[in-house]
Amino acid sequence: MRGKAGLVVGLAVGYVLGTRAGRERYEQIKTQWLKVWNLDPVQEQVGKVKDFAKSSAMALPSTLWDSAVKVTKAATTKGTPGERLDAALDTGKEQADDVGRAAKTTAKAAKDAVEDLIDEKTDDPPAAGRGGA
Repeated sequence: MRGKAGLVVGLAVGYVLGTRAGRERYEQIKTQWLKVWNLDPVQEQVGKVKDFAKSSAMALPSTLWDSAVKVTKAATTKGTPGERLDAALDTGKEQADDVGRAAKTTAKAAKDAVEDLIDEKTDDPPAAGRGGA
């Protein structure tokens, strides 16, 4: 079944890209898409998403790095190999909780940002002459 679906998709793509009518339609779709993509409201949202990605998403990697450093320090302390292993395992368990909290915080921040954008857009009145009976 997967092979048949791949064949159908391949034929469709071949038609669109291979025939003159297909290429013309593709160019029409591409032109319209670029018009929409370059609209100011769309680019505002793109900027907001980029800013969010730069700020909130960096919390998780820094937490992971800090946790790795702490586990490494615990594993290289003085003591017998068994004591070092126990210290590393205990620290690892503690740090796993921190990483989990950071991941949840980052996920919640992403969800909240998306919901804020949706709320912001649904609260906007319709533009003049653009529906909104």
